[in-house]
Amino acid sequence: MSQAGKPLLIFESVDIKGGDETVIYDLDMCISRGDFVYITGRVGSGKTSIIRTVTAENEACGKVAQVCGYDLRSIKRREIPRLRRHLGVIFQDFRLLSELTVEGNLDFVLKATGWKQAKAREARITEVLDAVGMTTKRHRMPHQLSGGEQQRVSIARALLNSPEIILADEPTGHLDRQTADSIMELFCRINREQGTAVVLVTHDSTLMERYPGKVYVCENEKCVLK
Repeated sequence: MSQAGKPLLIFESVDIKGGDETVIYDLDMCISRGDFVYITGRVGSGKTSIIRTVTAENEACGKVAQVCGYDLRSIKRREIPRLRRHLGVIFQDFRLLSELTVEGNLDFVLKATGWKQAKAREARITEVLDAVGMTTKRHRMPHQLSGGEQQRVSIARALLNSPEIILADEPTGHLDRQTADSIMELFCRINREQGTAVVLVTHDSTLMERYPGKVYVCENEKCVLK
């Protein structure tokens, strides 16, 4: 049976908190396998807080708050690492470990998520670097890479455990337009070829026009499907 269109995230009447304050009320959101989704809005409108709720960093309150089969309203602390293996998170500032090579950064994540066999880790690293076009840079240090190359490595890192959802928080914010386009084309290819749901937080309307998807707009303490 095909998994296309399988619901991965279901929020019904969920309040989103930013710290101790509620920043978005009554959020309804549904993200399925194969979806390409934008969350947009002004600075401080709650975009990143939604991502932090999805990853169980922020508490979820509401009628339904399910992500990859986990109920965020009642998830236990020991279950959170298992939830996060279904998610690939990508940040604007890359967050690569500066003292490790590209390969070392990826190997660090695999070891931390339970990959015990060195040959299996090496094979998986090769697969994800090939997917993002960075195979020849595996022995480089992060400071030897351009911003676009560092972002490609961070995408490879997010792909390591074959996530069902990629969550990218302003992934092109520090990149020039040409590099940003190459990163967006990579997201589109991953979405199209692997069926991975992609959720991008951005304020860049040009990206949304060039690479169409579902658009959720955050404003006035609400987030609604455009």
